[in-house]
Amino acid sequence: EDMAAHVGASRTPQEVMEHYVSMYIHGNLGKACIPDTIPNRVTDHTCPSGGPLSPSLTTPLPPLDISVAEQQQLGYMPLRDDYEIEYDQDAETLISGLSVNYDDDDVEIELKRAHVDMYVRKLKERQRRKNIARDYNLVPAFLGKDKKDKEKAPKRKITKEEKELRLKLRPLYQFMSCKEFEDFFENMHKERMLRAKIRELQRYRRNGITKMEESAEYEAARHKREKRKENKNIAGSKRGKEDGKEGEFAAIENLPGFELLSDREKVLCSSLNLSPARYVTVKTIIIKDHLQKRQGIPSKSRLPSYLDKVLKKRILNFLTESGWISRDAS
Repeated sequence: EDMAAHVGASRTPQEVMEHYVSMYIHGNLGKACIPDTIPNRVTDHTCPSGGPLSPSLTTPLPPLDISVAEQQQLGYMPLRDDYEIEYDQDAETLISGLSVNYDDDDVEIELKRAHVDMYVRKLKERQRRKNIARDYNLVPAFLGKDKKDKEKAPKRKITKEEKELRLKLRPLYQFMSCKEFEDFFENMHKERMLRAKIRELQRYRRNGITKMEESAEYEAARHKREKRKENKNIAGSKRGKEDGKEGEFAAIENLPGFELLSDREKVLCSSLNLSPARYVTVKTIIIKDHLQKRQGIPSKSRLPSYLDKVLKKRILNFLTESGWISRDAS
């Protein structure tokens, strides 16, 4: 517009611009002076992503979508994506008094660099905490908005084992985003379901079933068979009560090895909720080790994994009182 006014009223600003472009940029003068490809002579001195000068350090996140009242409650400034009270509020005091002096010696220069490095680390930590708060929706959780979202989209029920696994893997949260971690556990759940399905299909195959239609019939027959067995056990326990046994050994009398036990051993297994076969195994190992020690032979037997300290102590006391092993051995 200024050039059009300088030329005079005979030319409009648009005509002046078109004349300049056609004559001086795309014309002979432009072709002679302006090369087709302009090399980039500027050297990029910034550090890679995550470095002290990288844009990722100070690039603001998108502002939070919250109301004015909630912004006041948090002390949040949306246009700056800052809070009135930041993490490590006094971090700026590290560099606020620094100045570059030409008469500084090497020690003073290194000290000032160390202060700047400490300040940059604190800025990184601020940004990291903001990223984590956004990634895991900590602000909506603080404001109570996440409860409404949970009601809208019900998730699958998390088992006790998965909760324990999540607690064990909690230190890894800082290396993965929220979505990556949720996908990780969803894939683990899917893997468990697939393994269970594979085991079920393998069981069908072992029983001679080759078609899915036959599996329904097999499951119905298996359910009836288990029901008959359960009814038989209930009837047996009722007979025991009628015979005056009061069902004392109802839990173990149908298990293998029950007929090998004495009355006192039956009482012990019933009180310890230990199957007769397992008790006989432990008893055999303990007596064998005792006899080897008496002969001076070192025992190398390993007790089963299901035998904890309490069970072992109770069984040792019982065998000692019964005279199977000596008291000093126990």
